[in-house]
Amino acid sequence: MNHPMPEVLRRWKAAFDGHRPDDMAHLFTADALFQGFGPTVLTGRDAVRGYYEAVPPGRTAQATVLHTYTIGEQVAGGFADVTFGDADGWEARVHLSLVLRHDEGRWRIRQYHVSRVDTAR
Repeated sequence: MNHPMPEVLRRWKAAFDGHRPDDMAHLFTADALFQGFGPTVLTGRDAVRGYYEAVPPGRTAQATVLHTYTIGEQVAGGFADVTFGDADGWEARVHLSLVLRHDEGRWRIRQYHVSRVDTAR
């Protein structure tokens, strides 16, 4: 099996860069757990859609897969280095942790967690 993380991240980046919250929500399982920049853990596609609707248009992401793993045929995951930015120079570097599940005929994000990387050190 080719690892699904690069393809899921490619679809995620395309939806994020295109500011397409509906497409973004469909990358996640119906029962997804989501921890973005905010303090609240969100649950489900509607919450994910709402989160991405609030992201200002024009933000983009660059992602590099760091590590991957698989658990059987239906679960995989890994870590990525992601830098979010915009044309005004705003930038945030994070580590992204994903748990993926083969769901409804495709790989979807079951758990999403970002952790800011302190670049000042």
